[in-house]
Amino acid sequence: MILLEAIGMKKRFGGVNAVQGLTIKVEKGSIVSLIGPNGAGKTTVFNLITGIYPLDSGSVYLDGKLISGLPQHKITRNGIGRTFQNIRLFKGLTCLENVLTAYDHRMRYGLTEAVFRLPRRRSEERIARANCLKVLELVGLTNVAEERPENLPYGLQRKLELARALAIGPQILLLDEPAAGLNPHEVEEFIDLVRRINGDLGLTVLLIEHRMRIVMSLSKWIYVMNFGELLAEGRAKEILSNPAVISAYIGEEEIC
Repeated sequence: MILLEAIGMKKRFGGVNAVQGLTIKVEKGSIVSLIGPNGAGKTTVFNLITGIYPLDSGSVYLDGKLISGLPQHKITRNGIGRTFQNIRLFKGLTCLENVLTAYDHRMRYGLTEAVFRLPRRRSEERIARANCLKVLELVGLTNVAEERPENLPYGLQRKLELARALAIGPQILLLDEPAAGLNPHEVEEFIDLVRRINGDLGLTVLLIEHRMRIVMSLSKWIYVMNFGELLAEGRAKEILSNPAVISAYIGEEEIC
């Protein structure tokens, strides 16, 4: 079953064709990677899927429902969580509060209940706190729940951003270079974490990553972009042996 389908996506910025008629499909329960050289258009694809940029043409479907053209918050509520290349956490809030901001839309109480702090609001807040603590436990951050993210090492900030994306309650996670800046030990922890998220929670993952070790370890299917276009697609072994991909990208990367 196809969970996410982006068909014929095009985006132009001035005289630059950032994305040129790209079509990708992501099966439910799979881990799919989108790779390519810097400037290939990978992050632009994520921004088009999540509504940060409007499509010039094309369409995006999530679980069979057209989501392209919807506001960003509605696309998120339909079940897309994402992280960013550059970490975007709320300074001044604790780690737990950062995760709670993403969970907020899942709480069920009205304006009157919020203003007067009626029992339903208090009950929903207890449930939200408990569920967000479970998310922090999943990514290994329970012991820093009350810390502020700016006080954490870079690798833990990456985990916190992932936790916030999980708190949305997504059907699919879009991870934009989530292992950037991680040391080799942290990379291995990240690979294990994504496998657990995919296997234990059943979440579908679409991944942008430059480290071929991660891509090859995790991906069921790989799309390769170059200059805004689809250069190749296939399983890991097929991509590794594709001359065009080797010339454009993999020849410059360290796989192990």
